[in-house]
Amino acid sequence: MRDVLFFDSMLTPKIITFVYWLLLLAVLVSGLGAVFSGYGSFWSGLGILVFGSIGVRIWCELLIVLFKIHENLKKLADKE
Repeated sequence: MRDVLFFDSMLTPKIITFVYWLLLLAVLVSGLGAVFSGYGSFWSGLGILVFGSIGVRIWCELLIVLFKIHENLKKLADKE
């Protein structure tokens, strides 16, 4: 708990994983809603499912990469 309170460890990467699953669920609901509603078509729903899933994954991976860079820089700084 001390690590989190004094910012010695990062809490956000754990939150990003949770947010990823929530966004993936939202993409699934939106895509299926577009497929089975009168407002969308099968192809638009399929596009939401495919491109939405890929977009959410890329966005979350980019955020995680920033934190990995921070960890590696911290390791380098601690060596010296």
